[in-house]
Amino acid sequence: MNEPSSSLNYINGPLELPAWKTFLSTVSAWLLGLLFIVAGVWKITDPLAAAVRMTQALVPQPLSLPAALGFGIAETFSGVLLLAPRFRRWGAWLTGLLLVAFLIYIGAFYGRLRGADCNGCPWVERAVGPAFFAGDGVMLLMAILAGIWARPSFGKRNAIIILGAVCVFAGLSLGVSIVRSQTAVTAPEAITVDGQPFPLHQGRVFLYFFNPECSHCAAAARGLAKLNWGNTVIIGVVTQMPEFGRDFLDSTGLGGKLTSDFELLRKTFNFVDVPYGVALENGRQQAAFTHFEDGQAAETLRRLGFVK
Repeated sequence: MNEPSSSLNYINGPLELPAWKTFLSTVSAWLLGLLFIVAGVWKITDPLAAAVRMTQALVPQPLSLPAALGFGIAETFSGVLLLAPRFRRWGAWLTGLLLVAFLIYIGAFYGRLRGADCNGCPWVERAVGPAFFAGDGVMLLMAILAGIWARPSFGKRNAIIILGAVCVFAGLSLGVSIVRSQTAVTAPEAITVDGQPFPLHQGRVFLYFFNPECSHCAAAARGLAKLNWGNTVIIGVVTQMPEFGRDFLDSTGLGGKLTSDFELLRKTFNFVDVPYGVALENGRQQAAFTHFEDGQAAETLRRLGFVK
């Protein structure tokens, strides 16, 4: 019985705020809301890739996928609330809470994450450092401005319906991503390896996608180098700066062959970030790997017969 009254007060309530305060509150809410919706939908529509980024941000691997979905849902939901005037104050407080929690987490692990990429939104490349905290501080200020001068929020039932819709969307997206990742992929017939054509449809081949400047790639490569690969052919696929690809393979001890046919292989194998590995048997994908830290990749490779 309280919501109709609240709605009436919202529409007919006094407009005593100066115009500049209303303007700042509205602009802050829209900018922050759109940013959070883009970041959240990005995570929801590609949860497996978002989970890789969570692992790189030191989230334990078993929690990486739930964290990716949870943050995606929370960011999308809070962004939608910010755009709707009747929910704006709730959205502002939720957004502010997410930003504070994120700042505390990054601060706690700053020594280990400093300099690492922290891309929570497409098209925005950020590294952990002083500028990172300044940027999030600006967003936190925008959340405060959006909330402190907003009307009191109302309509809990409608807000819960919005949250439910976002959760359903996230669940459907996760199912599609899992099915897509498990679909068998056929590699190209051949690629150029060390300047010579190399057939991918003969025997067992492990493709390792890496960036020579990626610390996570180097750590994963050093772990893979400790395995007994037997007759499996290791082929490094350098995604950037191919002139440093051989030095990377040698310095990490992974060795193997090297190809610069990244664009050809990128069209075949669906992945977003490195490090990334693909186990091929007679040209057919047997498994794909985005996590290398917990020994699960080695266990899977051993079960498939790629390592002894």
